[in-house]
Amino acid sequence: MSRGGKGFLFVVAAPSGAGKSTLVNALLAREPGIALSISHTTRAPRPGEVDGRQYFFVDRASFEREAAAGVFLEHAEVHGNLYGTSRRVVQGELAAGRDVLLEIDWQGAAQIRRSEPACVSVFILPPSAAELERRLRGRGSDSEAVIERRLANSRGEIAHAHEFDFILVNDRFEDALDELAGIVEAVREGRRPQVSRHEDLIRALLAS
Repeated sequence: MSRGGKGFLFVVAAPSGAGKSTLVNALLAREPGIALSISHTTRAPRPGEVDGRQYFFVDRASFEREAAAGVFLEHAEVHGNLYGTSRRVVQGELAAGRDVLLEIDWQGAAQIRRSEPACVSVFILPPSAAELERRLRGRGSDSEAVIERRLANSRGEIAHAHEFDFILVNDRFEDALDELAGIVEAVREGRRPQVSRHEDLIRALLAS
């Protein structure tokens, strides 16, 4: 599960609505050897979310102070809210030989690749623009303005998909989960799986 005693760092990103959190949670249930790094955020909790479980919920002033002090391995503003990953927690887990997964956006992923170039990055795509919108509206927790902003931002996020090591499509959930788990297994074994880059889908999503 580690390289020379150090754990693997997996970075998973996606546009909002692609099903990233559901896939990540299912992967963690299947792979208990991976620790999820819980991010700090300034956004309000959604129904059912608990501080310290899905996120550490903090106010903007506290977040900005910690960012200035270098507390975060990466941080970014996404859809008007700030998100960040604790440097101490991630580096401590990796040094102890445990694999760590970061569920972040493309901006944070770019920062992680610069500071942790050995990380393994995965970008998750929706199967279509229509399905992305359906999933966002199906949440029932976001306002129309938030949904429209997320849809508008999705093309800019998807444009960065090719910066990632692997790209997978969350169409049939079980297939996507198997593919994500297969990437983890291959990396641990020192193999590089053959995964499609989904050129046609990306062009269609960017043109929508």
